[in-house]
Amino acid sequence: MLDLIQATPGLALGLALVFGLLVGSFLNVVILRLPPWLEWEWRKTSREMLELPEPYEPAPPGIVVQRSACPKCGHKLAPWENIPVLSWLALRGRCRGCGGAISIQYPVVELVTGLLFAACVWRFGATPEALAAMVFTGFLVALAGIDLRTTLLPDQLTLSLLWIGLGLSTVTLFTSPSQAIFGAMAGYLSLWTVYKLFKWLTGKEGMGYGDFKLLAALGAWCGATAILPIVLISSLIGAVVGTLWITWRGADRATPIPFGPYLAAAGWVQLLWGAQLIQAYRDISGLN
Repeated sequence: MLDLIQATPGLALGLALVFGLLVGSFLNVVILRLPPWLEWEWRKTSREMLELPEPYEPAPPGIVVQRSACPKCGHKLAPWENIPVLSWLALRGRCRGCGGAISIQYPVVELVTGLLFAACVWRFGATPEALAAMVFTGFLVALAGIDLRTTLLPDQLTLSLLWIGLGLSTVTLFTSPSQAIFGAMAGYLSLWTVYKLFKWLTGKEGMGYGDFKLLAALGAWCGATAILPIVLISSLIGAVVGTLWITWRGADRATPIPFGPYLAAAGWVQLLWGAQLIQAYRDISGLN
């Protein structure tokens, strides 16, 4: 079977797309359920540390066990209502139970994940590198979605991504162990330094510690030499998208904008095509 997939690029791309759609459906659950679960655990731990009374507060839905349900009426989704993208289209974006609107986030996350998974196979073929790149992609999609909704980048995801990257470096899948270690250090310290300088100059916090940890994870996957391109690409994307968002929403320029999605996009591009982008820049600038 593996030989057939490797010998048939179209089949490999199709399987990656379908697999990505299914993973995207699970990532929607992670994006929506992980932050409330973490907040519930934080409140519970805080009450225990402060020795406060324990009021009855039921745990929010888990990520794996509980079935998907409409957040408005609690209607449990049937299997046919849980087919990535197609179910949303068949239901015309409405809950079968109450008729309420179903967020477009669901098909967007599913479709984006499917296309990104297919891109990983298109770039690396049916190889271990493609499988690792899909794991990388899944984490980044979840982190970007959570940051957009809550401005949080949970340690459970950023640190897991960091350790997976360091582990893969021991077999030099994308970068060497030394590059991964120095990449993690450079990623964290670079944004931490910018954060400290900005706070010292303005008295304000320009970003959160989750951004430092995410860039450290990207450095572990892509290597120390990738940190500068990732920061430059993410800053460019952030400037363009941020300006458009402020103009469209009519928001004040002081409105905080999550930086995690831009880091995630830049890190994904760097892992797949970083070497080609650097070579293209050298060719254009005549550095070769």
